[in-house]
Amino acid sequence: MTIKAVVFDAYGTLYDVQSVAAVTEETFPGYGEIITQVWRIKQLEYSWLRSLMRRYEDFSVLTRESLAYTLRILGLKYDDGVLTRLMEKYLHLDLYPDANAALAALKNRKLAILSNGSTDMLNALVRNSGLDRVLDATISIDSKRIFKPAPDAYVLIEEKLGVQPSDVLFVSSNPWDACGAKSFGLNVAWIERVTPEAMAQACVKSEMIAPLTMFKAIRMQMDELGVAPDYRIHALSELPGVVAAHGS
Repeated sequence: MTIKAVVFDAYGTLYDVQSVAAVTEETFPGYGEIITQVWRIKQLEYSWLRSLMRRYEDFSVLTRESLAYTLRILGLKYDDGVLTRLMEKYLHLDLYPDANAALAALKNRKLAILSNGSTDMLNALVRNSGLDRVLDATISIDSKRIFKPAPDAYVLIEEKLGVQPSDVLFVSSNPWDACGAKSFGLNVAWIERVTPEAMAQACVKSEMIAPLTMFKAIRMQMDELGVAPDYRIHALSELPGVVAAHGS
């Protein structure tokens, strides 16, 4: 069946969340890497915990709460100005280098983002990166008030784009998101940016496991959840081939 729409996760898929490290290191020299990793881990954890507790707050609130947690547990002094300055980077995250070319190659399909990000955060990010000129829709889960990987979040694709799940290719580098989308019934391509072999090498070569290596082990390896993506790729540049093969 032909793919009519390609829908992307935002954070970690089109946009490199690790690009906040430059700002965290500048603000807290020597602590940039640990702040970056704990912040992201807790940000995701808070989205799932709030969904389970049915205590929804939008992603900007979670991002601020998880940052405050991170700075507090590291014993770092901060005020509202510091939180605001660090969070500003989430409106200016770096695109992955192959993102624009991949989107251009897929321009004959509907293109959209489905993200846990709040509407304001996503609109600013997409506008600042120039993707507003190529995307047909930027979809936040705000209206459902529950975060991916909850099934209700993925319903938004059909509601906003008018396409059936079987006509959609969902793309994410986040294993939990790829599993959630597949469980819902979408065709899924998972971007495996870090292989287990690379993980093993990083561990063997280091006397102490770096925070980034730990993050890659926890959040960038395929989870054991009883479902698996349809396609495993290593870069966004491989997507046009996946779309072509799916429709052949």
